[in-house]
Amino acid sequence: MSPMKVISLQSGSSGNCIYIEAGGARLLIDAGISGKKAEQRLAETGRDIRDIDAILISHDHGDHIACAGIYQRKFKLPIYVTQPTLDATQIHRPIGSLDDVRHFSAGNTIDINGVTIETIPTPHDGTDGVAFVIDDRRHRLGVLTDLGHVFDGLRPLIQTLDAVIIESNYDPEMLAYSPYPEFLKQRIAGPGGHISNAESAQLLAPSVGGKLQWACLGHISGENNDPARAIATHRQILGPSLPLHVAGRYEASTPIELD
Repeated sequence: MSPMKVISLQSGSSGNCIYIEAGGARLLIDAGISGKKAEQRLAETGRDIRDIDAILISHDHGDHIACAGIYQRKFKLPIYVTQPTLDATQIHRPIGSLDDVRHFSAGNTIDINGVTIETIPTPHDGTDGVAFVIDDRRHRLGVLTDLGHVFDGLRPLIQTLDAVIIESNYDPEMLAYSPYPEFLKQRIAGPGGHISNAESAQLLAPSVGGKLQWACLGHISGENNDPARAIATHRQILGPSLPLHVAGRYEASTPIELD
């Protein structure tokens, strides 16, 4: 079996889209960047967006679903989304007519070309939000962003993974002194927002030295964090052994393999 390959096409509040090659499936997680950007960034790695087997939508916030309609209509890609997520999207930020929508329920599993996708309900303040675990029967990759808070089951879940893309959204000190209004600061650090650098590292800590091959830090805030600070916090808590990557806010990452 070929290695699983992961490319973050963009990650953060300006838009999210992750490409995954796993077994016989070619997947996109979320559609928060323009179809043109996704097409170009995949083409730069020798891949054609029209070969994608499915788009999996995590929740209804615009930075994750705003361009899903374009992907479906222009590139003829099927969209996997929960009914409540799609309903909320079409009310608050309509994405137009869709011809190929395949609904799943949060907590259920999906099979795409022999690859199993586990959907993990999250307390993030989107509608019916989920995180994903991609299992090709050799590797398990977690895509764990927009988590809300550190909820029960996250640590043991991560211990089952071979690699993880995990949000490391904010540094508490930077958030405290940011120009954001107080209500937004409370939302970010509250139970329906995001997790901090330290919380991300503490989630990963029990898996260091186990089967986890690498972690990629994603959804890093441009105002309340920076990649160097996120890495430094993780190194302070985890030590030097676990390979760490960063998903860029405005550009694609180099492909990361999972052997």
